[in-house]
Amino acid sequence: MSSPTPSRRNLWPAGIIVVCSLFVTGIAGLLVMACSQKSDLVSKDYYEQELRFQSQIDRVELTRREASKASVIYELAGKRITIRLPSGQDRSKVKGSIELYRPSAAGLDRAFALEPDADGVQHLDAAGLAEGLWRVRVSWTAGEQSYYLEEKVVVGAKAS
Repeated sequence: MSSPTPSRRNLWPAGIIVVCSLFVTGIAGLLVMACSQKSDLVSKDYYEQELRFQSQIDRVELTRREASKASVIYELAGKRITIRLPSGQDRSKVKGSIELYRPSAAGLDRAFALEPDADGVQHLDAAGLAEGLWRVRVSWTAGEQSYYLEEKVVVGAKAS
């Protein structure tokens, strides 16, 4: 006589139902989260910003073309930053600003008025600046033309 074997319950259907319900719940959760996120990709004054940005591009291109002799150099020996404007510009009509931008620490940023000498050169004392990477941004107008020059300098290190 054979003894009856206990019936084993098959767990596959329950497992498939649990996995499917977790999948549907997860998708629903992601859908709710995605729909609740702000998706404003365009600002209200998008066209005005685009015009300002295009004007900046035009200034950079003009500087590259016409004022190619403009330069920003860090002098390690004198611990100073030298800004040289192109020679063809009337010094009496040059107005502008210099911004020393520190990408790693916004609190160290500095701004100066652009006041070149008769040769179109201005020196900035760099002895008080923290060592490391700085971006020197020079914006100026000469007559009716606007120019913009941005150069990277590494203060406290030899130029490479």
